[in-house]
Amino acid sequence: MKYSIFKNKGIKTFFDFFARVAISSIFISAIPGKITGFEKTVEYVSSKGIPDPIASILLVGAIICLTLGSGFFIFGGNQKIGSAFLLLFLIPTTIIFHVFPFHQRAVLMNLGLIGGLLITALREPE
Repeated sequence: MKYSIFKNKGIKTFFDFFARVAISSIFISAIPGKITGFEKTVEYVSSKGIPDPIASILLVGAIICLTLGSGFFIFGGNQKIGSAFLLLFLIPTTIIFHVFPFHQRAVLMNLGLIGGLLITALREPE
């Protein structure tokens, strides 16, 4: 193919931004519920065998990772930092909540997100 719209720098920049917003949307949508339903979320985390005080600390860490990760991933000059924060949230969350017992759909969706975040984290700047 001699000419591709993705060779146009402006279009490529737009689609890159759009892709980062699309990937981040699932993380951004999770933040308000974790804040407003903090106690219920701590109870849910505790039901997975994690003690209450640790569950509270982990939830605060999750909220921070989601917020900073989404912000850096979308708007930061270096999306690698955002990818790292989101991966720091997503990998343990997938293991704790979806591997035992195994929730195939959730695990596969999270693996897709992990793959997209890894691509961003590993790609070299142009």
